[in-house]
Amino acid sequence: MIPDQLRERIDRVRRESVEIVPYDPRWPQLFAEERDRLNTLFPALIRRIEHFGSTAVVGLAAKPVVDMLVEVTSLEDANAQIVPVLEGAGYDYFWRPSDGDETPPFYAWFIRRDHQARRTHHIHMVERDFPNWESLLFRDYLIACPEVAREYADLKRRLAAEFPNDREGYTNGKGEFIRAATSRARQRL
Repeated sequence: MIPDQLRERIDRVRRESVEIVPYDPRWPQLFAEERDRLNTLFPALIRRIEHFGSTAVVGLAAKPVVDMLVEVTSLEDANAQIVPVLEGAGYDYFWRPSDGDETPPFYAWFIRRDHQARRTHHIHMVERDFPNWESLLFRDYLIACPEVAREYADLKRRLAAEFPNDREGYTNGKGEFIRAATSRARQRL
């Protein structure tokens, strides 16, 4: 059972606007700066950090939020040591299911915001064997197949128009496309 206060925070975050913008060549630098910051703050807990999602694909329109996949040595240690530091620095923190609602495995998810409260980064902290690593297959497939990336951009624009303040609806609308493309990517291995 989710406490009312947490449910309200989750609902507020889900209702934030969905906007797709043209590719911004600053996104790789924003990733690198946050990667370096996290590695400096938590060198003993972080094993690797990957830039994934649409902002990691050069030329792809995206929500202007840099997605980062962070492998930690232990989620238990991350919750004890990383969460207080990032929350203290103003990051939103959620203990989030990898798939669906309240279905394990759970992972640490952070939203970093700029001085105007706009999202700038999503930080997904997982352990080595989590299913979230599959998202790198999708990223690499979009990089290798520009025509698929263009189809994906078109889909995202349509979904953003259909679900302008419903991040869950927007994300769910991309699900089948992502699953199909990831399956094709897996076949190419």
